[in-house]
Amino acid sequence: MHENTAPSFSGMALLYSKEQCIPGSTQYQIKRYMAQEAWGAEDTGMFVYHFNAQKPKENYLALRFCISGNRYCDNKVCGGCNQLPTSDCMGPMRTVDVFSFHFTATFLHQFVHNVKTNNKKDELLAFKHTDNFTKTFPLSIKKRHTLDALLNHSYSGSLENIFVNAKIHELLVYSLESIIDEKEVVFTCKFLADDRGKESIYQAREFLLQHIGDPITIKELSRKVAMNECYLKKGFKEVYGTTIFDFYQQQRMEHAKYLLYEKSLSVTDVSALLGYSSISHFSAAFKKHTGLKPCELLN
Repeated sequence: MHENTAPSFSGMALLYSKEQCIPGSTQYQIKRYMAQEAWGAEDTGMFVYHFNAQKPKENYLALRFCISGNRYCDNKVCGGCNQLPTSDCMGPMRTVDVFSFHFTATFLHQFVHNVKTNNKKDELLAFKHTDNFTKTFPLSIKKRHTLDALLNHSYSGSLENIFVNAKIHELLVYSLESIIDEKEVVFTCKFLADDRGKESIYQAREFLLQHIGDPITIKELSRKVAMNECYLKKGFKEVYGTTIFDFYQQQRMEHAKYLLYEKSLSVTDVSALLGYSSISHFSAAFKKHTGLKPCELLN
């Protein structure tokens, strides 16, 4: 994260990279690496404040994040992946995801112009704080959720640009709150205070993503992760901000769009890959989620 404390990514295979370096805009870089077995760094964030009274145009804020434990698979056609290697796939890979966001004083001026700076957050955005500093902080669930969204969305073109920049602004707000208020959002469900409870929720999400073509009931899922059904539903909603059903449906339909549009699979094949009992049931679910008929995405 910092040149003296940052983990080294040398020797790690780069799986994904995206950046924007438009002058006068938010500049960012997102890189996803294949995790090494020995990787042991904790998920963390960093806030960098750079101030130069003699060269105000060089003032900037920077956010840096490093998260691990996600999974990635570049062979999305195999809708029923069970992590068993095939001739085309090495199975889902654990990743280390690195994010860097750069905000110039010129860019941030639009948010503080004609605003009375009566608190520390405003002072930082207006560069009225005269001391440089760097501060690390743990990742709250809000920040983690936003970072995940930057890696797992289906937008492209101008809509992707709008979506990504909106999420970056969210991260700036959350990061300013955490370094000034010295507090992070805590779980209201008491059982999530235990690492074992949180791990069960994370396992549930991972299981759903790995079995996107194998419909499963909440009762079955609760058995897979060894958690009470009621706790599982409440915990999942608190950690990820959505119900298990809505999350699963969203992921299935996003995958369906990919198979239909990018891979040109037939509606019949996609319906079967996602485990639907009939094409009509799949088409109804797809239209409800996307507002389109599956055939409208076929090339």
